[in-house]
Amino acid sequence: MLRRCGAGFGLVGLAALLGDQLRAGGAPVPGDPLAPRAPHFRPRARRVIQILANGGPSQMDTFDPKPALTRYHGKRLPIHLETERPTATALGSPFTFRRYGQSGLEVSELFAGLAEKHADDLCVIRSLHTDTPVHENCLRLMNCGASIMARPSIGAWVTYGLGTENRDLPGFVVLVPKGLPVAGADNWQAAFLPGSYQGTYLETQDRDPASLIDHLRTAESGSAAQRAQLDLAAALNRRHLAGREDPGLEARIHSFETAFRMQAAATDAFDLQREPEHIRALYGDTPQARQMLLARRLVERGVRYVQVWHGTLQPWDSHDRIEDAHRRLARESCQGLTALLTDLKQRGLLEDTLVIWGGEFGRTPTVELSQGERVGPTLGRDHNHHGFTMWLAGGGVRGGHVHGATDDFGFRAVEDRVHVHDLQATVLHLLGLDHERLTYRHSGRDFRLTDVHGHVVRRLLA
Repeated sequence: MLRRCGAGFGLVGLAALLGDQLRAGGAPVPGDPLAPRAPHFRPRARRVIQILANGGPSQMDTFDPKPALTRYHGKRLPIHLETERPTATALGSPFTFRRYGQSGLEVSELFAGLAEKHADDLCVIRSLHTDTPVHENCLRLMNCGASIMARPSIGAWVTYGLGTENRDLPGFVVLVPKGLPVAGADNWQAAFLPGSYQGTYLETQDRDPASLIDHLRTAESGSAAQRAQLDLAAALNRRHLAGREDPGLEARIHSFETAFRMQAAATDAFDLQREPEHIRALYGDTPQARQMLLARRLVERGVRYVQVWHGTLQPWDSHDRIEDAHRRLARESCQGLTALLTDLKQRGLLEDTLVIWGGEFGRTPTVELSQGERVGPTLGRDHNHHGFTMWLAGGGVRGGHVHGATDDFGFRAVEDRVHVHDLQATVLHLLGLDHERLTYRHSGRDFRLTDVHGHVVRRLLA
């Protein structure tokens, strides 16, 4: 109304009055949605690398040892909780645990290499719980704060609140070796936030930067001609945008600019051959290892949020032969995880880079029953949303610390329970964002990542 009255002079006055308030509240600066913005309070972390062991790793086989479960192996447990599929007797872990570091953190042999070097950097949460044992719902809840409705992802919320520190690269990047995980792009969507905050999805199996991003170069014209074309298109787009309230159009205009800048920046950022040979050897040459190195290169260049997926669909979903499956999955990821923390630490980046590892839920301490004509054990575990484990490192968390506990068998979180919304509130807090103040008005009400839930878990903070 103010813009249409007095040829827009009313809006100028309103902007002057509200400008400071908008900036303090983290609202986007008009015309530059990814410009850096001040957090609500002094942050401990400036950027995030979220590593998703999608499918649900088993807590009692990785970071939550359960000797009582081993003693009950093959017997009925005194407790039984409902899960997605029928389960039977106790399945003890086939993996041994040892204590590591000055903290004495207990870690499975699967991640011995990580624990040997970084036990005292890990903040292990053993008391997480979520709402349902279904992959799609739990991934949406973990990443978007809602299991069913289309809501903005955590990476979108973070870039909405803080912007990014590199205008030549996206603020939120998603790395998947090939294909899509369960729930697909829902995991990195912007939903009702402006489209500029959506994650930029990249398949990383190709090593050539030109193969990672479509149309990175064009044979028809050089960079100067492309710049002239973009300037003309931008002028026409801005003329079309004038007088219209269209966040989608604004986001598309912004995406053209980002795409052009990426043509130069991506050649550098995504080319792992520019790394010294000893750094590439540190990470290894598996798809996961290359993603870890790429994540470090991106946060080093100012990308605010990097999401790293282990693989397509749900690779950690070990319903049968869990010993073989988990051993293979840990072998694919342990060296890269260890190298990532080592590399960040030696570059002075770990102290203000938050690293998160874990899946959407855990697994049962009881053996899953097959559903064929013959009912028999499969030596695998079903989904378990009652209790599971994740770990954090860097970014202001307490290293060498174990928070909470599950029961004696690893079935249910019983001590210092942490819901997924609590984890999200804590991640935002580490970034200097108040999860109750980071809101966006849509459909007549204010929305936030944690909905109407969530508490900062202060015992996780250094």
